[in-house]
Amino acid sequence: MAEKLSIGVIGAGSWGTALAAHLGELGHDITLWARSEEQSRAINDTSQNARYLPGYVLPKRLIATSDLQRAVESKDLLLSVVPSHTKRAVWNEAKRYVDASTPILSASKGIENESLALMSTVLEEILPENPLAFLAGPSFAREVVQKLPTAVVIGSKSSKLNDTLQALFSNDYFRAYGTTDVIGIEVGGALKNVIAIACGCADGIGFGQNTRAAILTRGLAEITRMAAKLGASPLTLAGLGGMGDLVLTCCGDLSRNRRVGLGLGKGKTLQEVLDDMGQVAEGVNTARAARDLAIREKVEMPISNEIFSILYENKPAKQVVIDLMRRGLKDERN
Repeated sequence: MAEKLSIGVIGAGSWGTALAAHLGELGHDITLWARSEEQSRAINDTSQNARYLPGYVLPKRLIATSDLQRAVESKDLLLSVVPSHTKRAVWNEAKRYVDASTPILSASKGIENESLALMSTVLEEILPENPLAFLAGPSFAREVVQKLPTAVVIGSKSSKLNDTLQALFSNDYFRAYGTTDVIGIEVGGALKNVIAIACGCADGIGFGQNTRAAILTRGLAEITRMAAKLGASPLTLAGLGGMGDLVLTCCGDLSRNRRVGLGLGKGKTLQEVLDDMGQVAEGVNTARAARDLAIREKVEMPISNEIFSILYENKPAKQVVIDLMRRGLKDERN
């Protein structure tokens, strides 16, 4: 890749905007795709994404557009940061303008509800010739644009692409590690959002630190079981894309998924919580996929299953805790 790159970032939510801003600050030319012309015009007119990152001035090298062709055509690198439930539709439209040699880095986390496919599988099906990589790890968008020290992990089957992307993203306040275990960081990145809803529920009810620690630990256990069943190394889940991301999303005040749980634990309906937030919380969609994936793969995921019951079957949060505590006793390693 050239020293100064032309980069397309597909998705102008908080995380897409933060990554676009970071790369723009590093001196690259950024085209940020927003779904609506109104949003892209507002970003260009004000040099801010007022809806998702209010108060932060975007770098001059960043230009927003609602024209998908303009955002992806003739780029040195593409970042995919659209929500998981829209990824297939967006890239099916974009693929006609994408050169087969252009690397694509996916930075959105989730599992497709219909197919139960990870985002790597979705992109491999749509863009089979393009070099692919995946970014995960504990990284709130607002802290990235504030230039607070952040560490992430980039996964690719190509060690060479990993090395290139690590060097591209890393500077004094943003450090990228590498892995070839794409499945591990994808499963960790997707399922931690469901466990974060569980932690939020417990906090909303008024439970203590003991409860949060139990949910974190047992949540990691079921994430690791699923990741291993799908072919990942369990050790990957002890790293940034597993435990690191889980701790941040379950405990951080900026976590949208934790906020969903907090509202539910305080007795609000799911719709009330989502209306208050006005943003996507990936764990809400992923909870359904996690439940279906657990059934398909015959993997025990009690916390994820109970969060599905809260979200989609109106089960009271306090009853969920009682049912989890009364489960049959077992060895911790199982």
